[in-house]
Amino acid sequence: MLNIKTYLNKTTNAAQLAVFRVLFGVMMCFSIIRFWYHGWIETLYIQPKFHFTYYGFEWVKPLGVYTYVVFVICGLSACLVALGLKYRLAIITFFLSFTYIELMDKTTYLNHYYFISLLSFLMIFLPANAYFSVDSLLRKKSYNNIPKWTNDSVKLLLGIVYFFAGLAKLNSDWLLKAQPLKIWLPSKYDLPFIGDTLMHQNWFHYAMSWSGALYDLSIPFLLLYRKTRVFAFALVVIFHVFTRVLFPIGMFPFIMIVSTLIFFDAGLHRKIISFIKRIVPFKNSKYSIEQHSVYYYNFRKSITAVLGLFFIVQLLLPFRYMLYPNELFWSEEGYRFSWRVMLMEKMGISTFKIVNSETGEFFYVNNKDFLTPFQEKQMSAQPDFILEYAHYLGDHFTGQGHKNVQVFVESYVALNGRLSTPLIDKTVNLYAEKESFKPKHWILPFKDDIKGL
Repeated sequence: MLNIKTYLNKTTNAAQLAVFRVLFGVMMCFSIIRFWYHGWIETLYIQPKFHFTYYGFEWVKPLGVYTYVVFVICGLSACLVALGLKYRLAIITFFLSFTYIELMDKTTYLNHYYFISLLSFLMIFLPANAYFSVDSLLRKKSYNNIPKWTNDSVKLLLGIVYFFAGLAKLNSDWLLKAQPLKIWLPSKYDLPFIGDTLMHQNWFHYAMSWSGALYDLSIPFLLLYRKTRVFAFALVVIFHVFTRVLFPIGMFPFIMIVSTLIFFDAGLHRKIISFIKRIVPFKNSKYSIEQHSVYYYNFRKSITAVLGLFFIVQLLLPFRYMLYPNELFWSEEGYRFSWRVMLMEKMGISTFKIVNSETGEFFYVNNKDFLTPFQEKQMSAQPDFILEYAHYLGDHFTGQGHKNVQVFVESYVALNGRLSTPLIDKTVNLYAEKESFKPKHWILPFKDDIKGL
């Protein structure tokens, strides 16, 4: 307890967290603009007739044309975070609006969206505006040092993301079969210089799989150690730029690159701040701001308790899949929110049959009448999607006047290059099944074995 108290009283330069705040805000603002520019708000949230929801958050829905307002609020709050203007209100607003966007449709789930929600929640409790912010100008007060644990909490979250992603790669498909990279990489034959020479090579598929696992497992520790930090950052840049070239994963690689700068000493961050000041000069500001040595929390015990619980949850949540009997990659029970990044190539086809339970009359559903191509692709291979869609179909046809409605599905899925096999028990009326955290008995057993964490 004495060591914990000593650690909590340690301080560090405020420049690191200030630079992190600026870069985070700028990247998030640009991400919102990019999302809008590509027309994804319209195609993903407004055009679809039906939206897949997260269990417990069924009430979170797109707001029609007012969905654009949510994106405007999110983008503006990101800009305010970058400026450090009304920071606490801005980061809370960003967290709520971004998380609302993330929860509107489960079809769009990505690990890096989840990461941004977690990171923005964490930043609510950090004094990221204590130094080099518009708030410090307005209050005419700046703090040169902040508690060391505030910087370390960001490093810890980044370390969890990397390390758990590495642990997830320690499975037989990834290491022993180079799957799913063996499926994905040959499609990149048109890349300059390396497309024809490397992308079809079996050894290259294995080299990428093993190096990816080693990178994720080691990079947090290499960044923490001063002598290997520059080398580690070079690896971060190379790895994320290369993955960005290979795969359409948006802004995530660049977000991770700028985030890892927080591992560097304050000298680098002071140089970055000096560079920003030359671009956007704060005239005479240094003469009007009262400089304080250390930023002190008013409710430190409460805040550290909240963040302690937050990190305990983050350390335990990825292992919740152990509570389910089915193969994780097959059933995906406990798969999301566990930093399992790009580990599966799963293709499926699901045909739904609407049956009158008394007469036995039935007809088949054309999924294109209800889902966009992207939604149908996501639904066809994921059991919780299939269940929610079955309930939507049951409600829809019951509302149209059909009697004694039952909903059955024939679903065939191919996982990581294996032959397509049945996923769902076609004799189970899914309209009578309810979503819950309990194991789904109507998922058929996986006819293979994937060893690993």
